[in-house]
Amino acid sequence: MIAPMSTSGAMWLAAFAEQLGVDAPSEVECEDILALAGTAAHASERTAAPVACWLAARAGLLAREARELALGVVVQDPGTDADGVQSGSE
Repeated sequence: MIAPMSTSGAMWLAAFAEQLGVDAPSEVECEDILALAGTAAHASERTAAPVACWLAARAGLLAREARELALGVVVQDPGTDADGVQSGSE
């Protein structure tokens, strides 16, 4: 059965949480989750957002803790060395 479009996000999450046998996230937890998702999406591709949230949950971290870590993620370009120098440019 497809949920009607009038269902709010909070209502859907509450129903999903019930199906999973866990408590639904609080309003603050939702804000933290969305902030983590936004950090991942703006630092890379949008598809990183839900996967970053899944990784945080799998690691047993609160979304707020995971976002602090995510803000420090630095991805090295495969064409550069650890100092950011292009390979073969020396």
